[in-house]
Amino acid sequence: MKQREGSERKGENRKLKKPCFRGKEVVEDEELEREAAPSPAKVYQISIEPEDARRKAAINDYRKKLLQHKELEARVRVVRDNLRTAKKDFSKTEDDLKSLQSVGQIIGEVLRPLDNERLIVKASSGPRYVVGCRSKVDKEKLTAGTRVVLDMTTLTIMRALPREVDPVVYNMLHEDPGNISYSAVGGLSDQIRELRESIELPLMNPELFLRVGIKPPKGVLLYGPPGTGKTLLARAIASNIDANFLKVVSSAIIDKYIGESARLIREMFGYARDHQPCIIFMDEIDAIGGRRFSEGTSADREIQRTLMELLNQLDGFDQLGKVKMIMATNRPDVLDPALLRPGRLDRKIEIPLPNEQSRMEILKIHAAGIAKHGEIEYEAVVKLAEGFNGADLRNVCTEAGMSAIRAERDYVIHEDFMKAVRKLNEAKKLESTAHYNADFGKD
Repeated sequence: MKQREGSERKGENRKLKKPCFRGKEVVEDEELEREAAPSPAKVYQISIEPEDARRKAAINDYRKKLLQHKELEARVRVVRDNLRTAKKDFSKTEDDLKSLQSVGQIIGEVLRPLDNERLIVKASSGPRYVVGCRSKVDKEKLTAGTRVVLDMTTLTIMRALPREVDPVVYNMLHEDPGNISYSAVGGLSDQIRELRESIELPLMNPELFLRVGIKPPKGVLLYGPPGTGKTLLARAIASNIDANFLKVVSSAIIDKYIGESARLIREMFGYARDHQPCIIFMDEIDAIGGRRFSEGTSADREIQRTLMELLNQLDGFDQLGKVKMIMATNRPDVLDPALLRPGRLDRKIEIPLPNEQSRMEILKIHAAGIAKHGEIEYEAVVKLAEGFNGADLRNVCTEAGMSAIRAERDYVIHEDFMKAVRKLNEAKKLESTAHYNADFGKD
């Protein structure tokens, strides 16, 4: 059995290894097909190459489009700038053409309204007209005394104008009071409290006076010797209150033409009423507020007319109006009694010469910014400065600094202060005893 099975297996193997005889053409075709058919690696490489090429081409196209987009954005930006410039030039040219084609207008003043449509107006040239009003103009603002613009041909009111203000009043407004705190004013704590109660409190909290049922003060008079800080107090008030501040030098109001000084007073108070809250500070009020007398020259009578206009404006104030008056003088004895009466100047605040404690405070304030070396005995300096005012004490600090400069030092020592106060003491004696004549200063 085993031999038979072995012989059968050998026979099968012989059958498998038996050669197959086919035609020559068939064999050649099969060989050509095997040669023509690519290998699997070659097929993969051929399919990858077109995808890389397409990707590179797409990236290059994207970059080109991005550059084109940036160039177009830059061109659009330039075109927009040119358009903006052209619009500005067009509007400017249009305004120039309108100004060349426009006709001048007349300035007038409303006397009184006749009815809802017509008003009596006085032109600047003098004649009076009954005119109409433009529909866009607010007729409630066209009260008596309002300045208006009239059309040249129809005399129709085109618009309302603000109140006429003298340039001198604008110069009063634009004077800077400086940044001064109450702590920079030494030795006047009681005077500062009274001034703030009279000026600052009615402006900031008027309801307190209404609640109590009293009328707030209209004005304050600051009087005292020269150099004691009257103007400094007014500047401190102006720096610490959010209000308009008009600083008036009384001697500058007087004009050589009759009526001009009174007109300036009216415009000053009118401007203050239109720009409330406002503080008017009149320094050296004795220049126009002197006592009136029957005899005198035409210049004296002009000063008296100015004073009467000032009294009239003070009486015309609203009791709780936010316009307050501060006057300062070192000659209260020459002022007119009508100016000093309550209702015009309700409070009179004396600014005296500082005592020893006040002199100490003032001297420390002025010496705070000075470079010092060693200990400064302010008590000794203050004792020698008997009768000095605030301006004199500031001069002591200045003279001490000058002494340090002469000694080629960049700091001040105690001896400099002592030299300065002795020097100014001699000058104070000269002020009180010297006779100012042609021989002053000669031996």
